[in-house]
Amino acid sequence: MSDPKDRLYAAPLNGDWEKSSFSNGTGDDCVLITPIDGGVAFGDSKRRDLDGALRFTDREMLAHILAVKAGQYDHLIPDGTKL
Repeated sequence: MSDPKDRLYAAPLNGDWEKSSFSNGTGDDCVLITPIDGGVAFGDSKRRDLDGALRFTDREMLAHILAVKAGQYDHLIPDGTKL
């Protein structure tokens, strides 16, 4: 298991899950994230059975954060979408 992705998907999900401060206040429509050894794992409050289905290395997560901050994905949000 020398591949970084193999290690990520073998890492236990025993950390504290954090939800986005932009998620709705009821807690039933939230993107969740938790640190794991070598990266992060994502979850969905509506499908807790799938927690950790998406896992990214630290480098992948940094690239994603920088792209979001730069507005690279803004075109994917339909006009009029509200939180």
